[in-house]
Amino acid sequence: MGLFAILSSTMSKNPVLKPFATNLETPEGFWMGFVASASTIPGILISLPAASLSDIFGRRKVLLTSSIVFASAPFLYLFINSWWQLILVRFYHGFATAVFVPVATASVAEQFPAKRGERISLFSSVTAVGRGIAPFLGGYILFLTDYGYHTLYLVVGIAGVTALITALLFLAERKPSPIQFGGSKETVLRMLHGWSSVARNRGVQAVSFVQASQYYTFGAVEYFLVGYLTDVVQLDPLSFGTIMGSQIVAVILAKPYIGRISDKIGRRIPIVAGSIISSLPLLAIPFVTQFPILLFLSIIYGLGFAMVTSSTPALVSELVPASSVGTAMGFLNTTMDAGQTLGPIITGMLLATNMAYIGSFSILTAVLLCSCLIFIASRIAKAP
Repeated sequence: MGLFAILSSTMSKNPVLKPFATNLETPEGFWMGFVASASTIPGILISLPAASLSDIFGRRKVLLTSSIVFASAPFLYLFINSWWQLILVRFYHGFATAVFVPVATASVAEQFPAKRGERISLFSSVTAVGRGIAPFLGGYILFLTDYGYHTLYLVVGIAGVTALITALLFLAERKPSPIQFGGSKETVLRMLHGWSSVARNRGVQAVSFVQASQYYTFGAVEYFLVGYLTDVVQLDPLSFGTIMGSQIVAVILAKPYIGRISDKIGRRIPIVAGSIISSLPLLAIPFVTQFPILLFLSIIYGLGFAMVTSSTPALVSELVPASSVGTAMGFLNTTMDAGQTLGPIITGMLLATNMAYIGSFSILTAVLLCSCLIFIASRIAKAP
């Protein structure tokens, strides 16, 4: 389900969204940027409430809701004839991933309590495969159809419907919902109590800050490293595509193995080591122009990122009672989305100053090391 869901959602934006928005005569500047970010806003707004509802009503019901959005949203693109309609459809489509990721992760965590790191990482890697295939498949479809947007979004719809069918046929509750609810007022009160409990958990706060810092940096690197490779190093598209793609490949391949290691030795070592390993290449990149070295640094950064993000969800699930795993995942996902949203914005502002790439990437390194120090200083204890 994760493979087809993320393939569908990613292919709806990469690489088609920018040319489609331009074709609709979207005004440059703020509105063009808003088209790009419209689908990320639901992640900040709804991930936590949706994950909390999954603690109350069960994972299957909430995941089915997200799969309905995955299956229905792509077909709305076929009726768009104005740029403001594109923003509305992108906003609606964003709810699918915002609900799916934290709830699916919580479901995996509670089904495999002894192998959480490995199984969550395996799930994450499979969704990353879908995310990696999407731009190649989408670009190929646009090439074959001479920018046939409707054809591409029909394929996006087929992938979304496949995710829905998979959910309907195979998705099942592994155990009864841990909380029984009465009326809507009681449900809201329990949600608010769960949010308050998770938000006050210092261990969850520390791990969420590490996660947010990783995605703050990842969002900036994903966007601005391409700028460095093209504007400064002046690499050709195949070369910088190889460098950027190597990060994704490293993450996909490394996550399950590192997750398995964290199940055996604990989460602390991979998180600390990964934070340090992912920070050092960013400090070196602005001083390097040779393709082989840049490729090596990109792979090392991907490995460090995989070490941290393969352990953080599993650790958060262990820091709260079983009845609050969904809420904790929602809190983690909300901070992650906030970090990934802020990273490119703030880094872009810094790049516009005299700091350029050296100063901006040095600050990204400092963010990762700061989060590492905060995590080390925190006293992490598992929930009973």
